[in-house]
Amino acid sequence: MTSADAHADVDVVLTGPLFLDFVFTGLDGRPAAGTEVRAKEFGISPGGIANLAVATTRLGLRSSLASVFGDDVHGRWSWEVLGEHEGIDLSRSRMISGFTTAVTVAIEQDADRSMVTYDQEWPVSVDELLSGPLRARTALADLNALREERDPDSWWKRASRAGTRIFADIGWDSSERWDPRDLDPLAYCHAFTPNSREASAYTRADEPREAARRLAEQVPLVVVTCGAAGAVAIDAATGEEAAVPSIRTDFVDATGAGDVFGAALVAGTLAEWPLAQRLAFAALCSGLSVGQLGGSFGAPGWAEIGQWWERTLAGGDEDLVRRYGFLSDVLPADAPPPVRRAGPGLYLARTS
Repeated sequence: MTSADAHADVDVVLTGPLFLDFVFTGLDGRPAAGTEVRAKEFGISPGGIANLAVATTRLGLRSSLASVFGDDVHGRWSWEVLGEHEGIDLSRSRMISGFTTAVTVAIEQDADRSMVTYDQEWPVSVDELLSGPLRARTALADLNALREERDPDSWWKRASRAGTRIFADIGWDSSERWDPRDLDPLAYCHAFTPNSREASAYTRADEPREAARRLAEQVPLVVVTCGAAGAVAIDAATGEEAAVPSIRTDFVDATGAGDVFGAALVAGTLAEWPLAQRLAFAALCSGLSVGQLGGSFGAPGWAEIGQWWERTLAGGDEDLVRRYGFLSDVLPADAPPPVRRAGPGLYLARTS
């Protein structure tokens, strides 16, 4: 544990846009003009940055969210669910009168997903939300957003200088320029978690492990996610390299699976696990999340991880038992009850 860890108020701070997700799965046809299709399942849950906030909190981390909520019914419901039911610190967030909470409709069919989103530009900046002292062990951020904040005293630069370890992701470059200068903010980051297509495009490497090695020259920890093929990682600080396959589960919805992966990676890093264990744990949590509906509410808690481990031990899969044997040592003895799942209404009291 670093000196910054010892004096931190929270384990992780997160900032980014919040959405209310409406997720439809199991459609009996593809939507087309003049037609109506029906879905077998429908769920509502906070999305966007809420996926990461819920996923980290369910793994026992003290999480603080800096985002903007509207004062409409969607924003108020999300605020109550995240703050009171999930236990996320919202002291750095704001509920703003007249601001409309962003909404996304996600349609999942045949493992393919299409989305429709409505959102508004924030009336405040991230630096305004994070203007005070920021004592966090880690921060999760989008590299594109960091690149746009050119102020030398931007929140993430101040946080990095104070010892906060920044875990950065990045989105698809719609211009397809893949300019290596876009990765300049990595100089302030501890970890970078692109997918294999993004990593290969930025490094011009043909293979994910080679892309990870090139990126490891810029940032201490690199994790390249490879979808169904799993993930590869390099910890330049320790010299460790690791690769893990994905976990096979009954597929329902992939919304937020990458966010759950990132949250679990942070949890394992803060626990100072070996790289192979961190990577395996992230793959497991991500795999469990796709068996549930919705991004944030699909994130597993320790109770669900423990149940999976009991089933795995009983099933006798020697490879899984060997790879995940460390769970017997890290599962909490007093794990909280099973977590809340997405449902077809804006319910508050239900927890399972």
